[in-house]
Amino acid sequence: MRLLVVEDEPRLARSLRNGLEEEGHAVDVAPDGDDAVLLGTTNEYDVIVLDVLLPRKNGFAVCRELRDQHVATPILMLTARDSVEDRVTGLNTGADDYLTKPFAFDELVARVNALARRRALDRSPLLQVDDLTLDPATREVRRGDIPIELTNKEYALLALLMRRPGQVWTRTQIAERIWDLNVDNESNVIDVYVRHLRRKIDAGAARPLIHTVRGVGYTLKA
Repeated sequence: MRLLVVEDEPRLARSLRNGLEEEGHAVDVAPDGDDAVLLGTTNEYDVIVLDVLLPRKNGFAVCRELRDQHVATPILMLTARDSVEDRVTGLNTGADDYLTKPFAFDELVARVNALARRRALDRSPLLQVDDLTLDPATREVRRGDIPIELTNKEYALLALLMRRPGQVWTRTQIAERIWDLNVDNESNVIDVYVRHLRRKIDAGAARPLIHTVRGVGYTLKA
């Protein structure tokens, strides 16, 4: 998943970013409300983790502005103030869930995953290309009748390719959506993961589905 974390406290922002990346997610960080609105309206995220107390524009205003601009991304609000009024305000401005600081990181991960699953159920039907299927609700992947076990990054890469079969994705586009925006362009991490995924998806199959477009990137098609 690709996540946006909006947090102005550098140590907490760094901790959240590192922890969520270890969970297999690509994470962007916005340090204030203005950057949050800019990133939230120009990029597509699976979940936004939004602190309430922010410079320039607080989390309530950010949430309201994103919803006014028809951004439907699930929003998990973070706040140090545990009052009913704050929770009601957050939900009324368009937040989907609320977590009070201090919180356990495992609980934040569970809430982020729950919001992502709910969104997947709302908008993502079963993906299928030839005899390859991916169920966003259960994260189950099959080639014919054979289940395929994937790592978090492999699953994210496959879902990206399957949502637009036939589209050629450049390495930069893949990095922006699945890895950190600052992935070194000279790194071969994308090629390595495509190679791993190809072994699991295409090994032993009569029809390969993952194709290399030389000098451009990768595509998945029958």
